[in-house]
Parts: sequence; structure tokens; C-alpha cells
Amino acid sequence: MISTFFLLNAEAGAESGFGFTFDLFESNIINLAIFFVLLIVYGGIVVGNILSERRAKIEAEIKSAEARAKESKDALAKAQKNLKQAQETAVTIRSEAETNAQKAKEAALAKGQKEVERLKSSAAADLNSEQERAIAQLRAKAVEMALERVESRMGEVLNEDKQRQLIDRSIAKLGE
Repeated sequence: MISTFFLLNAEAGAESGFGFTFDLFESNIINLAIFFVLLIVYGGIVVGNILSERRAKIEAEIKSAEARAKESKDALAKAQKNLKQAQETAVTIRSEAETNAQKAKEAALAKGQKEVERLKSSAAADLNSEQERAIAQLRAKAVEMALERVESRMGEVLNEDKQRQLIDRSIAKLGE
């Protein structure tokens, strides 16, 4: 088969002047030169375009990566700033809470102290009034007992004659 191809090629080339020539020095050097020139010209353009596109893509990706890195740095800086502010706010809130707790504690202690003082004074007043009431009851009882005793002794000591003499003397003293 291959031999038939070569044979036909040789016959066709001889008759028409066109065909494959396997003589290296006659036709292949020219064909190779044309091929390499075409390859260099068009291949260079194609390869140049491919490399330009690839370079543009790489540059775009680098710029995009740099932009993302910058955004990440900015976001990190902002987050660190927010964290610092939050920590400062937390410290402020904590100190205010401690101050408020201390004030509330002092106020509660003062209120408790006032209440204790009020209860003491109220208890003292109750005790004094109870004591005065007890003393008044004792006095009343003592007066009552003294009157009973005087009345019982009066009946024994004073009879009618003595009562008249006592009244007459008191009248005489008043008249003087």
C-alpha cells in the first residue's frame, strides 16, 4: 500500500510538475523553511497573544489578591480597634458597676443604720413609756394602799370628839 502511494506520487509528479519529492535537497528544505517562517510569524503572534492574555490574567489575579490582602488588613485593623474600644468600654462599665455597687452598699448600710437607730429610739421610748406606766400604777397602788391604811387608822384614832377638836383648831388657825 505504501509502495503504491509512492509510485503514484512519482508518476503524478512527473506528469504535472506537482507532487511530493523526497529529495531532501530539492524540496524539503524549501518546505521546511516556509513552515518555520510561518511557524515563527503566526506562532509568535498566537503564542504572544496567549502569553499576553495569561500575563494579564496573572496581573489581574495579583491585583485582586493585593486588594483582598489590603481589605483584610483594613478589616483586621478595624476589628482590633473595635476590640480595643470594647475592652475599654468593658473596663469603664466594670469600674462604674463597682462604684455603683459600693454606693448601693453604703446606702444600704446607712439605711440599715438609720433603721437600727430608729428601732433603738422606738424601743427606748416604748421602754420609757412602759416604765412610766408601771411607776404610775405602783404610785396609784401605793396611794390606794396608803388611803386604805389612813382610813382604817382614822377610824381607830379619830373618834367624833377628836374630829371636832381637829376641825375647831383648823378653823382657829385659819382665822388668825
